[in-house]
Amino acid sequence: MNKIGFNNQKYLEMQSEHIKERISQFGDKLYLEFGGKLFDDSHAARILPGFKNDAKISMFKELKNDLEIIFCINAGDIEKNKTRGEYGITYDTELLRLINNSKKMGFSVNSVVITLYRNQVSVDKFIKKLNRMGIKTFTKGYPTDVDTIVSDEGYGANPYIETTKPLILVNAPGPGSGKLATCLSQIYHEHKRGKNAGYAKFETFPVWNLPLKHPVNLAYEAATADLKDV
Repeated sequence: MNKIGFNNQKYLEMQSEHIKERISQFGDKLYLEFGGKLFDDSHAARILPGFKNDAKISMFKELKNDLEIIFCINAGDIEKNKTRGEYGITYDTELLRLINNSKKMGFSVNSVVITLYRNQVSVDKFIKKLNRMGIKTFTKGYPTDVDTIVSDEGYGANPYIETTKPLILVNAPGPGSGKLATCLSQIYHEHKRGKNAGYAKFETFPVWNLPLKHPVNLAYEAATADLKDV
C-alpha cells in the first residue's frame, strides 16, 4: 500500500526529452500549445498518486534558456468576469498570477495575446494594466471561413509576435482562450518569413497510447465527470 503510483522524476525526464526531440524536427522554432495548468495542477495529482502539483512547470526548467512564454486570454472572458471554479478568481486575475509565477521562476514572458477583441472597455483597462507592468499585448479577431483565415487577410492581418527562442510555450488561464489560433497565426507569419516553424500540443489527459478503459484514463474521466468531458 506504500508503493508510489507515479514516478514523478521519470515523467520529468521523459517529457523533457520528448519536447527536445519535437523541437529538433523543425529547423527554427516549435510553438507548443500547453493544455491545462502550468502551476498547481491538483487535478493531475488527484488522478495520478505521486504526481506533483508543480511537475509541468518543472519539466521546463532545464529548457528555460531556450524558451519564452506567450499567454492568451479571451476578451469575452475578461468582459464577463469569468472565474476559475477551483480558485474562485477571475481569468484576468489568474493570468496575472501566471505571469508573476513564471517571472519569479526565471522564465521569459514574451507577451499576452487577447483574442476575440472587440474594443471592450473592460478589456482596454486590462491592456493598460498589463502595459504598466511592462507586458507587451497583442489583440486578435477571429475570422470564420478557412479561405480568409489562411490568407493575408486572416492570419496575415494579425500582428506578428517577435520571438527569439526555439521553444515558444503558449498557455492560458483556461480553455477557449485562443491558444491554437495564436500558434497557427504565428506559424503562418514564420513561414512567410522563410522560417521552418512547427506546432505541437502538450496535453496530460487522456493518454492516447493507453486503452480507453485503462485505469489512468478511467480516473481522468471520473475526475472530469462534472464537465461531461467525454
